[in-house]
Amino acid sequence: MNVLVVEDERNLADAICRILEDAGYHAEACYDGRSGLISAKSGMYDVIVLDVMLPQISGFEIVHELRQEHVGTPVLMLTARTTTTDKVEGLDAGADDYMTKPFEAPELLARLRALTRRQGEVVLDEVSYADLTLDLSTHDLHCKDRSVHLSGKEFEVMSMLMSSTSRVVSKQDLLTRVWGTDGDTSENSVEAYVSFLRKKITHLKSDVHISTLRMLGYRLEVFPSNQDA
Repeated sequence: MNVLVVEDERNLADAICRILEDAGYHAEACYDGRSGLISAKSGMYDVIVLDVMLPQISGFEIVHELRQEHVGTPVLMLTARTTTTDKVEGLDAGADDYMTKPFEAPELLARLRALTRRQGEVVLDEVSYADLTLDLSTHDLHCKDRSVHLSGKEFEVMSMLMSSTSRVVSKQDLLTRVWGTDGDTSENSVEAYVSFLRKKITHLKSDVHISTLRMLGYRLEVFPSNQDA
Protein backbone atom coordinates (compact mmCIF):
# COMPACT_ATOMS: atom_id res chain seq x y z
CA MET A 1 0.00 0.00 0.00
CA ASN A 2 1.34 3.44 -0.95
CA VAL A 3 0.65 6.17 1.61
CA LEU A 4 1.14 9.91 1.22
CA VAL A 5 1.80 11.83 4.45
CA VAL A 6 1.24 15.60 4.24
CA GLU A 7 2.51 17.16 7.47
CA ASP A 8 4.58 20.32 7.96
CA GLU A 9 6.22 19.14 11.19
CA ARG A 10 9.09 17.26 9.57
CA ASN A 11 9.95 15.16 12.61
CA LEU A 12 6.37 14.02 12.96
CA ALA A 13 5.98 13.38 9.23
CA ASP A 14 9.15 11.29 9.18
CA ALA A 15 8.04 9.41 12.30
CA ILE A 16 4.70 8.56 10.66
CA CYS A 17 6.53 7.34 7.57
CA ARG A 18 8.71 5.08 9.73
CA ILE A 19 5.63 3.65 11.44
CA LEU A 20 4.09 2.88 8.05
CA GLU A 21 7.29 1.43 6.59
CA ASP A 22 7.78 -0.78 9.66
CA ALA A 23 4.28 -2.10 8.97
CA GLY A 24 5.33 -3.00 5.43
CA TYR A 25 3.85 -0.03 3.57
CA HIS A 26 5.54 2.40 1.21
CA ALA A 27 5.28 5.94 2.61
CA GLU A 28 6.27 9.34 1.25
CA ALA A 29 6.07 12.74 2.92
CA CYS A 30 5.31 16.26 1.75
CA TYR A 31 5.91 19.17 4.12
CA ASP A 32 3.62 21.88 2.73
CA GLY A 33 0.15 22.12 1.29
CA ARG A 34 1.07 22.95 -2.28
CA SER A 35 3.43 20.02 -2.83
CA GLY A 36 1.00 17.81 -0.94
CA LEU A 37 -1.84 18.73 -3.29
CA ILE A 38 0.28 18.06 -6.37
CA SER A 39 1.33 14.64 -5.04
CA ALA A 40 -2.21 13.78 -3.94
CA LYS A 41 -3.51 14.46 -7.45
CA SER A 42 -0.98 12.06 -9.01
CA GLY A 43 -3.11 8.99 -8.38
CA MET A 44 -0.08 7.10 -7.04
CA TYR A 45 -1.38 6.61 -3.50
CA ASP A 46 -3.86 4.24 -1.87
CA VAL A 47 -4.53 6.53 1.10
CA ILE A 48 -3.50 10.01 2.30
CA VAL A 49 -2.68 11.11 5.86
CA LEU A 50 -3.33 14.85 5.85
CA ASP A 51 -2.64 17.54 8.46
CA VAL A 52 -5.03 20.50 8.65
CA MET A 53 -2.71 23.41 9.47
CA LEU A 54 -0.26 23.49 6.55
CA PRO A 55 1.79 26.24 4.87
CA GLN A 56 0.41 27.60 1.57
CA ILE A 57 -2.74 25.46 1.35
CA SER A 58 -4.69 24.05 4.30
CA GLY A 59 -5.68 20.43 4.62
CA PHE A 60 -9.34 21.40 4.32
CA GLU A 61 -8.62 23.14 1.00
CA ILE A 62 -6.60 20.16 -0.26
CA VAL A 63 -9.30 17.57 0.38
CA HIS A 64 -11.98 19.89 -1.02
CA GLU A 65 -10.03 20.37 -4.27
CA LEU A 66 -9.34 16.64 -4.54
CA ARG A 67 -13.04 15.87 -4.34
CA GLN A 68 -13.89 18.69 -6.76
CA GLU A 69 -11.55 17.03 -9.27
CA HIS A 70 -13.05 13.59 -8.57
CA VAL A 71 -9.92 12.19 -6.90
CA GLY A 72 -11.36 9.49 -4.66
CA THR A 73 -8.26 8.50 -2.68
CA PRO A 74 -9.25 7.95 0.98
CA VAL A 75 -8.10 10.77 3.27
CA LEU A 76 -7.40 10.52 6.99
CA MET A 77 -7.11 13.97 8.53
CA LEU A 78 -4.60 14.02 11.38
CA THR A 79 -4.55 17.21 13.42
CA ALA A 80 -4.30 18.83 16.84
CA ARG A 81 -7.60 20.66 16.20
CA THR A 82 -10.12 18.78 18.33
CA THR A 83 -13.37 20.78 18.23
CA THR A 84 -16.51 19.27 16.76
CA THR A 85 -16.69 22.19 14.32
CA ASP A 86 -13.24 21.34 12.95
CA LYS A 87 -14.15 17.67 12.55
CA VAL A 88 -17.39 18.52 10.76
CA GLU A 89 -15.56 20.92 8.44
CA GLY A 90 -13.00 18.26 7.51
CA LEU A 91 -15.59 15.56 6.91
CA ASP A 92 -17.82 17.92 4.94
CA ALA A 93 -14.86 18.90 2.77
CA GLY A 94 -14.54 15.25 1.75
CA ALA A 95 -12.26 13.58 4.30
CA ASP A 96 -13.02 9.94 5.11
CA ASP A 97 -11.82 9.92 8.72
CA TYR A 98 -10.50 12.36 11.33
CA MET A 99 -7.90 11.55 13.98
CA THR A 100 -6.48 13.93 16.58
CA LYS A 101 -2.94 14.34 17.87
CA PRO A 102 -1.36 12.88 19.90
CA PHE A 103 -2.13 9.43 18.56
CA GLU A 104 -1.05 5.83 19.05
CA ALA A 105 0.59 4.00 16.14
CA PRO A 106 -1.68 0.91 16.33
CA GLU A 107 -4.80 3.09 16.04
CA LEU A 108 -3.35 4.96 13.06
CA LEU A 109 -2.60 1.70 11.26
CA ALA A 110 -6.03 0.28 12.10
CA ARG A 111 -7.79 3.35 10.74
CA LEU A 112 -5.78 3.22 7.51
CA ARG A 113 -6.62 -0.46 7.07
CA ALA A 114 -10.29 0.37 7.61
CA LEU A 115 -10.17 3.13 4.99
CA THR A 116 -8.70 0.85 2.33
CA ARG A 117 -11.25 -1.84 3.12
CA ARG A 118 -14.04 0.68 2.59
CA GLN A 119 -12.66 1.25 -0.88
CA GLY A 120 -13.02 -2.46 -1.62
CA GLU A 121 -9.25 -2.91 -1.59
CA VAL A 122 -7.06 -5.47 0.10
CA VAL A 123 -4.33 -4.17 2.40
CA LEU A 124 -1.36 -5.01 0.24
CA ASP A 125 1.71 -6.95 1.24
CA GLU A 126 2.85 -6.96 -2.38
CA VAL A 127 2.39 -5.18 -5.68
CA SER A 128 2.35 -6.91 -9.07
CA TYR A 129 2.75 -6.01 -12.71
CA ALA A 130 2.59 -8.63 -15.48
CA ASP A 131 4.81 -11.52 -14.34
CA LEU A 132 6.62 -9.52 -11.62
CA THR A 133 5.64 -9.37 -7.94
CA LEU A 134 7.35 -7.08 -5.43
CA ASP A 135 7.14 -8.15 -1.79
CA LEU A 136 6.74 -4.94 0.23
CA SER A 137 7.95 -6.47 3.48
CA THR A 138 11.02 -8.44 2.32
CA HIS A 139 11.95 -6.25 -0.71
CA ASP A 140 12.21 -9.39 -2.85
CA LEU A 141 11.25 -9.22 -6.53
CA HIS A 142 9.69 -12.42 -7.86
CA CYS A 143 9.06 -13.81 -11.33
CA LYS A 144 7.60 -17.30 -11.49
CA ASP A 145 10.00 -19.53 -9.51
CA ARG A 146 12.86 -17.01 -9.41
CA SER A 147 13.50 -14.14 -7.03
CA VAL A 148 16.10 -11.47 -6.29
CA HIS A 149 16.53 -9.19 -3.30
CA LEU A 150 16.49 -5.43 -3.94
CA SER A 151 18.59 -2.91 -2.07
CA GLY A 152 16.82 -0.04 -0.33
CA LYS A 153 17.09 2.39 -3.24
CA GLU A 154 16.36 -0.32 -5.84
CA PHE A 155 13.21 -1.21 -3.91
CA GLU A 156 12.02 2.40 -3.76
CA VAL A 157 12.62 2.97 -7.48
CA MET A 158 10.94 -0.31 -8.44
CA SER A 159 8.03 0.36 -6.09
CA MET A 160 7.40 3.72 -7.75
CA LEU A 161 7.54 2.22 -11.23
CA MET A 162 5.22 -0.67 -10.32
CA SER A 163 2.77 1.70 -8.64
CA SER A 164 2.73 4.04 -11.63
CA THR A 165 2.31 1.68 -14.56
CA SER A 166 -0.25 3.91 -16.26
CA ARG A 167 2.13 6.86 -16.53
CA VAL A 168 5.73 7.84 -17.12
CA VAL A 169 7.84 8.46 -14.01
CA SER A 170 10.34 11.27 -14.56
CA LYS A 171 13.93 11.23 -13.36
CA GLN A 172 13.22 14.32 -11.28
CA ASP A 173 10.25 12.64 -9.64
CA LEU A 174 12.41 9.64 -8.76
CA LEU A 175 15.17 11.90 -7.46
CA THR A 176 12.81 13.86 -5.25
CA ARG A 177 10.90 10.91 -3.82
CA VAL A 178 13.74 8.38 -3.46
CA TRP A 179 16.74 10.59 -2.66
CA GLY A 180 14.97 13.68 -1.33
CA THR A 181 15.59 17.29 -2.25
CA ASP A 182 18.79 17.69 -0.24
CA GLY A 183 22.32 16.71 -1.18
CA ASP A 184 24.29 16.50 -4.37
CA THR A 185 22.53 13.52 -5.90
CA SER A 186 22.22 13.83 -9.68
CA GLU A 187 20.19 12.14 -12.39
CA ASN A 188 23.18 9.83 -12.88
CA SER A 189 22.14 8.10 -9.66
CA VAL A 190 18.69 7.40 -11.09
CA GLU A 191 20.23 6.03 -14.29
CA ALA A 192 22.57 3.80 -12.29
CA TYR A 193 19.78 2.27 -10.21
CA VAL A 194 17.55 1.77 -13.24
CA SER A 195 20.49 -0.09 -14.81
CA PHE A 196 20.83 -2.27 -11.69
CA LEU A 197 17.12 -3.08 -11.83
CA ARG A 198 17.25 -3.92 -15.52
CA LYS A 199 19.99 -6.47 -14.85
CA LYS A 200 17.99 -8.06 -12.04
CA ILE A 201 14.82 -8.19 -14.16
CA THR A 202 16.83 -9.82 -16.96
CA HIS A 203 18.17 -12.38 -14.44
CA LEU A 204 14.57 -13.18 -13.50
CA LYS A 205 13.76 -13.78 -17.19
CA SER A 206 10.75 -11.51 -16.91
CA ASP A 207 8.74 -10.18 -19.83
CA VAL A 208 8.76 -6.77 -18.13
CA HIS A 209 11.21 -4.10 -19.28
CA ILE A 210 11.99 -0.64 -17.95
CA SER A 211 11.62 1.53 -21.02
CA THR A 212 13.25 4.94 -21.34
CA LEU A 213 11.13 7.66 -22.93
CA ARG A 214 13.55 10.33 -24.06
CA MET A 215 13.18 13.65 -22.23
CA LEU A 216 10.29 12.18 -20.20
CA GLY A 217 11.44 9.38 -17.91
CA TYR A 218 10.75 5.67 -17.39
CA ARG A 219 7.81 3.32 -17.71
CA LEU A 220 7.31 -0.41 -17.27
CA GLU A 221 6.30 -2.23 -20.45
CA VAL A 222 5.78 -5.86 -21.38
CA PHE A 223 7.62 -7.45 -24.26
CA PRO A 224 7.23 -11.26 -24.33
CA SER A 225 10.54 -13.08 -24.34
CA ASN A 226 10.01 -14.57 -27.79
CA GLN A 227 9.88 -11.04 -29.19
CA ASP A 228 12.92 -9.87 -27.31
CA ALA A 229 16.06 -9.25 -29.32
